[in-house]
Amino acid sequence: MTNSHPKVSFDLKQPVQFLALGLGSGLAPRAPGTFGTLAAIPFFLLLAMLTPLHYMIAVIVMSLAGIYICGKAAADVGVHDHPAIVWDEFIGFFITMFMVPVSWQSVLTGFILFRLFDILKPWPISFIDKKMSGGFGIMLDDIIAGVFALIIMQLIF
Repeated sequence: MTNSHPKVSFDLKQPVQFLALGLGSGLAPRAPGTFGTLAAIPFFLLLAMLTPLHYMIAVIVMSLAGIYICGKAAADVGVHDHPAIVWDEFIGFFITMFMVPVSWQSVLTGFILFRLFDILKPWPISFIDKKMSGGFGIMLDDIIAGVFALIIMQLIF
């Protein structure tokens, strides 16, 4: 399957690429990060049933796995942080929603805040996005965007 980059081909049959592409949500022709974040919502609702400690452990494990997943998928197609790679958006949204009461209002607010930080990339997110490479770099800017959004979410909710 191809994304908006015609020379780049992903294979959803490969488990790492399937996960990196947010179960295929990153292949949306426009705004793949937004679609990736939307695809993360049902998984957040499942995670929200966990205790805060188990939620945090799950997100840490998924973040560490994401370093490999995003790095491998990027290497497979030869494009650092290809827009279709949205596992990092999943993690950023999960961080945004940590210990936030679940309601449609909180999910919508978290979605909007995370997308704003991810798109606008205020410092230091923009610095990390430009200076860091590999799976760690792909993950870190979204982790920080998630932390910024989490701080605001905690103030609101």
